[in-house]
Amino acid sequence: MRERRKLTLRARVAVLSALGVALAVVVVSLAGWWLMHGRMYDHLDRQVRAQTAEAARAVTPEDALRLLHSVDELPDNWSDGDVPDDAAQLLAQVGPPPPVVVRFLDSRGDVVAATAGAAWLGPVGSSATAVAESGTGEDLDDAGPDDETVYRVHTAPRDGGAIQVGSRVIGIEGTLDDLRVLLTWIGLAGAALAGVVGWGVARTGLRPVHRLTGAVETVAETQDLDSSIPVTGRDEIARLATAVNHLLTALAASKAAQQQLVQDAGHELRTPLTSLRTNVELLRYADAQQGSGKVLAPDDRARLLRDLGIQAEELTTLTTELVELAAENTDPEPFGPLDLADVVHGAVIRARARWPQVVFAVSATPASLTGQPGGLSRIVLNLLDNAAKWSPPGGTVRVRLSTTDGQAELTVTDEGPGISEQDRPKVFERFYRATAARSMPGSGLGLAIVAQIVRTHAGSVVVGTASGGGAELRVRLPAGHAS
Repeated sequence: MRERRKLTLRARVAVLSALGVALAVVVVSLAGWWLMHGRMYDHLDRQVRAQTAEAARAVTPEDALRLLHSVDELPDNWSDGDVPDDAAQLLAQVGPPPPVVVRFLDSRGDVVAATAGAAWLGPVGSSATAVAESGTGEDLDDAGPDDETVYRVHTAPRDGGAIQVGSRVIGIEGTLDDLRVLLTWIGLAGAALAGVVGWGVARTGLRPVHRLTGAVETVAETQDLDSSIPVTGRDEIARLATAVNHLLTALAASKAAQQQLVQDAGHELRTPLTSLRTNVELLRYADAQQGSGKVLAPDDRARLLRDLGIQAEELTTLTTELVELAAENTDPEPFGPLDLADVVHGAVIRARARWPQVVFAVSATPASLTGQPGGLSRIVLNLLDNAAKWSPPGGTVRVRLSTTDGQAELTVTDEGPGISEQDRPKVFERFYRATAARSMPGSGLGLAIVAQIVRTHAGSVVVGTASGGGAELRVRLPAGHAS
C-alpha cells in the first residue's frame, strides 16, 4: 500500500488559516442571525401586543381593523412563493393571508367573529382557550396551516371572552432567509480569502525556513562541515540557524578529531607491526635454513620470541586504549553518586597486582561526588600505572586524596626522574611520548585518556614536581552530589 502523501507545512498553514476563519465566520454569522431573529421577533411581539390593546376596544373585528392605524402602513408585499406548498389549497379557498387578522373568542374559546383570512390562523390553541375561559393572562404563539408559521398571534382577555390579533411574519421569515443566504456566501468567501491570504503568509513567513533547509541540504550533500549558514535578524529562525552553525562546528571538530585519532593510531601501530613482521620473517627464514645446517642459536630464538611477546603486549595495550577513547566519545558512561575514596582503593589493589615491585602508599579521605565510576577508575589506574612505570624497583608511589574548597583533589607522586618543563604542556596529548619515554613500554594514550575523562567531569589535571624530584600529577574534581 502506497504511503499517503502528507501536506507541506505551507499547505497546512493555509488550510488551518482557512478553517480558523471559516469557523470564526460561522460563529459570528450564527450569532448575528440569531440576534437579528430575536430582535425582529421582539419588535413584532411588541407591535402585536400594542395592536391587541388597541383592538380590544372594538365591538367587531372589522372595527378593530379600522382602529389599527398601523395596518395601512404595513406593505402588502406578499407573493405566492411566500406560502408553503402544503397551504396551496387554503390559498385557493380563502386567498392570500392578509397582513393582520382579528378574531373574537367567547368564554369557551370558540371563535364568534373574525376578519377575512382568519382561516390562516388555524384552530384556537389550548393556551388561547385558557385565556378566554379565565379572563386573565395572555398568550403569544405562532400560527399557520399544517404547523407552518405564517402569523404571530397574541391572545388577550376581553369582556365575555378574548381577542386574538395575528400579524403576518412571512416578510420577517423572508428577510431572515435572505440574511442566512448572505451570511453563508460571506462565510464561504471569507474562508476562500483566508486560504489565499494564509498561503501567502505561509509562503512569506516560511521563506527563511526554506532558505535554512536548502543550506542544510547543501551541507548534507557536499559534506562540507566548515561552511556556515548566513544568519540575519534575531528571530526564531536566526536562533535556529545559529544553533545549526554551532552543530556544524561541533561536527567539524569531531570529524577532525576522528581523523587525527585515526592518523595517530595508524602511525603508532605501524612501528610494532613492522617489528612483529620482521621478527616473524626472521623466524620463518631460520626454520627454512635448518636443512642447510644454518640453525638459529637458542639465545637468539629466545630473544626473538621475547620481542614478539613484548610487541604483542604493546599492540594489546594500544588497542585497548584506543577502544576506551572511542567508547568515551560514542557511548558515554552515565553519571551517578559515588565516593572517590572507594574508587582509589579499588584502583590501588589492581595496580599492586600489576606492579609488585613498587610500593603504593595511600592516604584517602572520603570524597563524595557525582561521576562515572568506570571513567574515574581509569583515571586513577592510568595515573598509578604511569607513576609505577617510572619508579625504580622498590620505589614508592604516593597516593593522596583530600577535599578542599568544595573540590576533591587526587595527587599521585613517584620517585622517578620527573617530567621536564618542555614536555609538561604535551604529556596529555594523544600518542605524545617524551624523548626519555620512547624506550619504555606504553602507547602515549594513558594520560590523554586521563585528560579527556577529567574534562568530562568539569575538572582539571596538572603536572608538577614531587618533593623527592619525581613527577606529581594532581587531579581536581567538583565534590558534592548533584541534586
